Amino acid sequence: MGLKKKNSELFVNTIGLLITLGIAFFLVIILIFILSDEPGKTIYYFLIGPFINKYYFGNMLNSAIPLIFTGLGIAVAFRASMFNLGGEGQVYAGGLAATVICLALPSAGALVGIFLAVLSAILVGGVIGGLSGFFKMKWDTDELISSFLFSAALILIINYFITGILNDPNSNLLTTPLISDKYFFLYIFPPSRLDISIIFALLTAILVFFFMFYSKWGYEMRMCGLNREFSRYGGINTAKYIVIPMFLSGGLHGLAGSISILGTYHMCLKGFSGGMGWNGIAVALIARNNPLAVIPAAIFFAYLEAGAKAAMLHSDITFEIAAVVQSTIFYLITAQALYNFVRYRKRVEV
Repeated sequence: MGLKKKNSELFVNTIGLLITLGIAFFLVIILIFILSDEPGKTIYYFLIGPFINKYYFGNMLNSAIPLIFTGLGIAVAFRASMFNLGGEGQVYAGGLAATVICLALPSAGALVGIFLAVLSAILVGGVIGGLSGFFKMKWDTDELISSFLFSAALILIINYFITGILNDPNSNLLTTPLISDKYFFLYIFPPSRLDISIIFALLTAILVFFFMFYSKWGYEMRMCGLNREFSRYGGINTAKYIVIPMFLSGGLHGLAGSISILGTYHMCLKGFSGGMGWNGIAVALIARNNPLAVIPAAIFFAYLEAGAKAAMLHSDITFEIAAVVQSTIFYLITAQALYNFVRYRKRVEV
């Protein structure tokens, strides 16, 4: 009976998500007819644009890579009933840490430099996220508020370093100097910017899945997320599963930042992380915190962005209208996923 009920709930949730998608795309089509003088062309490029050539398709997949990492970071925290709203700052800090390591070690071997850059980004993001978990454990500080405030402050501090101490005077952009090309990730789908980090992202999702569902730590973390008091009586050290999920979540966000620098930007641009953290929350909600489901959810969000850009380039809609179209789908899908998540939490608490 339990399995049958679980399958029934999965079916209902899937149908609900598909209905929400249908409504969202229907509203988008209405908006396009209202705002565009050539709606047929606009709809075509919004829906089909990301697939019309290798450049668009590869770049769409490339933009999904950081969303996979941030979605995984949020999913890990949510599974433990922890809330990380500091993803933007953690991605940004991870990107800066990776950039600083690469700039500080111009003569290191490629593998050594990449390893240290990625490791530093994970540790920086992990410490930032872990601090919110530590404050929650020590003083019962709301991690939702503390993580958000840490992020807001960090963004300003990192902007100071990018536009001040680390700024490249030879560039017309607000950015650090370019890292050595030996640290660049290999492109695998030219002429797009898709690089080998997509393989790393897929492997990371698989590893997180097995960690969460097939390891002792993952089991204890999920039990704490379902009922912390029951877990404590069962002999689980619930205190560490306040800090560890936030550390892992921050580490995955920092990893997203380093991957973006080494694979796409090759320098730490001011504001490069904009949207990665918040979109990661929506990706995790749509995936219902399943690490494997994060992959198609991230690709879907990348598809929305790529479709909006293609419609903007090939039809008469402006950037603002493209943003409205994208946001309509974003908020409807996120609202449906968030409703399911809140309903699930209430059922667990009862």
